[in-house]
Amino acid sequence: MRCTQCDGTDLEPGFVEDGGEHSYGYARWIAGPLERGIFGGVKRFGKTRWDVEAFRCTRCFHLELFARTQD
Repeated sequence: MRCTQCDGTDLEPGFVEDGGEHSYGYARWIAGPLERGIFGGVKRFGKTRWDVEAFRCTRCFHLELFARTQD
């Protein structure tokens, strides 16, 4: 893998934390526009959830994010 900003090759793995109320502690990506239900919650039923993997370039500190399906 290479950094898309500086072309560096040393990317450090990590994750993006979601510290919001009732969160699981990590971020997910879900396809489609954000839709809210009657009580203001996000509609997720029947949608595939993807874990977000993050890599930080040790040269320029740019973050690269990738979505990977949950096993």
